[in-house]
Amino acid sequence: MIKKLYFIGIMLMLCLSSVFAADSSVYLIKISGAIGPAIQEYVGKGIVKANQDNAAAIIIQMDTPGGLSKSMRGIIKSILASSVPVIGYVGPSGARAASAGTYILYACNIAAMASGTNLGAATPVSIGGVGGTKKKPSASEKKALNDAKAYIRSLATLRGRNIKWAEKAVSKAASLSATEALKLKVINVIAPDINQLLAKTGYKGANIITVEHGWRYKFLSIITDPTIAYLLLIAGFYGLFFEFSSPGMVAPGVLGGICLLVGLYGLQMLPISFAGLGLILLGMGLMVTEAYLPSFGIIGISGLIALSE
Repeated sequence: MIKKLYFIGIMLMLCLSSVFAADSSVYLIKISGAIGPAIQEYVGKGIVKANQDNAAAIIIQMDTPGGLSKSMRGIIKSILASSVPVIGYVGPSGARAASAGTYILYACNIAAMASGTNLGAATPVSIGGVGGTKKKPSASEKKALNDAKAYIRSLATLRGRNIKWAEKAVSKAASLSATEALKLKVINVIAPDINQLLAKTGYKGANIITVEHGWRYKFLSIITDPTIAYLLLIAGFYGLFFEFSSPGMVAPGVLGGICLLVGLYGLQMLPISFAGLGLILLGMGLMVTEAYLPSFGIIGISGLIALSE
């Protein structure tokens, strides 16, 4: 009954929106690559901007293998707080909304996919990869799995979508093609491109405003990619290890400290405010040290790098 009422509500919303679509704007937010703090900030700001400008709708176009749970939940909070309808779209053809992308799609008011796309495989994975020889999951893994199942179940209930398959995507890493997803009522629409998506969701003729990626986003998206951030974390630990093993080498310790702070921020183990403060203090300390300890500019340059972050 709840699902039927929800789909009736969607149809009414689409009918009403079509009346105003020709003179309205639709904001397009593009998620590409692994989901991390940079993408969370970009999507959040885009949603806020669309709400401030009284946009007719927001499209979040996705092609992602997944990413950090904390960033995903931050994006979903922004979606749920939006007074402007949010359309999740897995596209173009060949794209995917795996893992965290599946949760985000479930959170959107309308879920759509292009032909030749897929979603699912939403089982939570700890940092460090899958691997291992354990047959039975640990208590912490069970806790994370149950939490993820409850979360996607709540989103499915909220949006009137297939609850059983949502749980299966988490517990058994199940995946679906666009056609299968539509058949199982996981999504609402299949559209080959944005224009067709607008037409099928009642926004035909709407002005599309693409939320652009600034240089700050492009830079942060590189260093906060979970894989890169993990490598920075390892490099940071090794740099400090070499410095403590051979005091006076300077460069390993300095670069290790910067890598460690950036890596911790990239994996959201350290809030941006503390990471930024740490880099500023480190940079200032290195600049002062350069004045009293000749190092052929290594310390000073490292200080400038830390301050520029």
